[in-house]
Amino acid sequence: MKPISTTTTATASTETQDLTQLMQQLGQQATAAARQLRSASGKAKALALRLMADALTEQKTILQTANELDLQAARAKNLEPAMLERLALSDKAIATMAAGLRQIADMDDPVGQVSQTRSRPNGMQVAQMRVPLGVIGIIYESRPNVTIDAAALCLKSGNATILRGGSEAIHSNLALAAIISQCLAKAGLPEHAVQVVPSTDRAAVGLLVTMTDYVDVIVPRGGKSLIERLSQEATVPLIKHLDGNCHVYVDQHAELDKAHAITLNAKTYRYGICGTMETLLVHHQIAPAFLPAVAQALQAKGVELRGCERSQALVEYIQPASQEDWETEYLAPILAIRIVDDIHQAIEHIGLYSSQHTEAIVTENLSAARQFQIEVDSSSVMVNLPTCFADGFEYGLGAEIGISTNRLHARGPVGLEGLTTYKWVLQGDGQLRGEA
Repeated sequence: MKPISTTTTATASTETQDLTQLMQQLGQQATAAARQLRSASGKAKALALRLMADALTEQKTILQTANELDLQAARAKNLEPAMLERLALSDKAIATMAAGLRQIADMDDPVGQVSQTRSRPNGMQVAQMRVPLGVIGIIYESRPNVTIDAAALCLKSGNATILRGGSEAIHSNLALAAIISQCLAKAGLPEHAVQVVPSTDRAAVGLLVTMTDYVDVIVPRGGKSLIERLSQEATVPLIKHLDGNCHVYVDQHAELDKAHAITLNAKTYRYGICGTMETLLVHHQIAPAFLPAVAQALQAKGVELRGCERSQALVEYIQPASQEDWETEYLAPILAIRIVDDIHQAIEHIGLYSSQHTEAIVTENLSAARQFQIEVDSSSVMVNLPTCFADGFEYGLGAEIGISTNRLHARGPVGLEGLTTYKWVLQGDGQLRGEA
């Protein structure tokens, strides 16, 4: 047996200790910042967000220089095109981030909002007040725009946040963190209200999800492997953002031109987002009139088609679909296609294979639309819309911290209200509780 190097062991031990100390420091600073944010004014938070929006544009060259370091490393690792698309801070991506910041700045501050007051028989007044969750840990992969979206939503909702982005985006995330810190200070808010973990060590994730003394909730944004790992390791509660195996069902009562446009948009708007359609379900009565034309349009855009036997009989270049195809979130120009007997079989298929993210029906029949929305158990269920609308910005939330497939505490795109909880606030005039 090869002897263990005491030098190597000592170095590893020191590195682990240093990382633990780093994470503890981030946790302590976040907790202190969260206390200060409880009393921060809506005006100060909005100012910080507008300063960040301006700074993104003003410092675009700095951001894109840092981003290019990440892109070069990603290309050297031969990462998939969808991953590169997520990673890139293009002019459009930066402009979208800035627009999201301004939209969130203009939104009503949920903190301190009080529900309708109820008066008890003894004259006591009872209500609920919206309050921040506290410190939110967010773990995500290669999208640096999440750094801005998460920082903005957490700040507006009065939460401090610790962000642990993927190692692929470390240069981009640290550049964004520097801008955020500068703008917080200018607005008179605690600089540690938003912190990016500066280490790419995977052990930092394990530490973050067990920091119950400092962190109130974890929001993971990533693939199944990340969610599975955190579900096993986390002692801090999770708001899970699972994969997006999304479906579009074209009903027998669909208007074909509308269905054609929705299908193309749902698949080809962007391949790398979680709201992309991965399976197309088509009612058998309209399949002969609908499927060949839409298949041709998809193929022209470079989408590989994999389908059931009935779809292959209608379109010769559709490849056979496997069981795995029905279960897969491709995040790529690949689409699974199945012809179904009726809406019941479509709903059954979705129930078996959906990740409960987003599903859509295309139909002109109100009864079918209603049935689909009631029976499909996903966080977003759409009628005559492409699934790529599953996005906090499109829902008017300004941005999202993730799309939760949980039933508790929040579901669907998690915006400002999803990042708050409530406390009971009561007021009286000396009333006393009598004996039981």
